[in-house]
Parts: sequence; C-alpha cells; structure tokens
Amino acid sequence: MTHKPHHSHTHAHHHPAAKRAPHFSKIFRWRTDKPGGPLPVRVEIVGSFTNWQKTPLKYDRTDGIWQVTLENIPGNCTHNYMLLVNGRPTHDKNSDGLAVPHTDQEKAHQLETPRGPRVFMLFSQTK
Repeated sequence: MTHKPHHSHTHAHHHPAAKRAPHFSKIFRWRTDKPGGPLPVRVEIVGSFTNWQKTPLKYDRTDGIWQVTLENIPGNCTHNYMLLVNGRPTHDKNSDGLAVPHTDQEKAHQLETPRGPRVFMLFSQTK
C-alpha cells in the first residue's frame, strides 16, 4: 500500500473558500431629477467599501443613467457611503437607509436632511 506524499505545507496558507470573508458586487445607479437639464460634470461614489476614495460613475447616454459596478465589497457588514454630484452630496433613492455619520470621513461627505446630517447605508448582500 503506497501513500502519496502529503504536500499540505507547500501551499502558502491556502484557506478553503468557506473561510474567506464573502464579497459581493453591486451596481450603483443615479439619475438626475431634472431630465433635459444640464448634465453634471461628474458623479462619484465614496464610502467605506472604497476606503473613502472617490470612484466615478459612467454616464450611459442611452438610458440617461450614471452607473458603476463595484466588485469585492466585503460582506457580512453594513457599509456607509455617499453619492457626490459635481462634488456635492446628493440623494440616492436606491440606498438601504440613512445613518448618522460618526467617522471623520462620513462627516466630510454627509448630506444635510430635515432630520440632520446623514450618510447612506448599504447592507451586505451575500449569497
């Protein structure tokens, strides 16, 4: 009876897929409230899933929608984010809710609402 050599130590810390933190991708969309009005110069998203780095949305002329697909968003946690139109915080009708900003990054990108400053929430969507 011959044993095949067991090479468990040659792999650099190979974790089974189940142990990895789940990630997901999400499409963010934004459309102007004033069709036919001037288009924004830029629409960006910033949030805990971009390390608060601005990520541009691309304009789709056919649909008149700005959108971006973000990959590798960590799952199993709630993220906070903001949409910026020409650098100014703007409403996201598709957000999962509103949160009171706590961190300096959140406060730097907060949106003024009738109830006070808020940032948007994105709930994790792990399959």
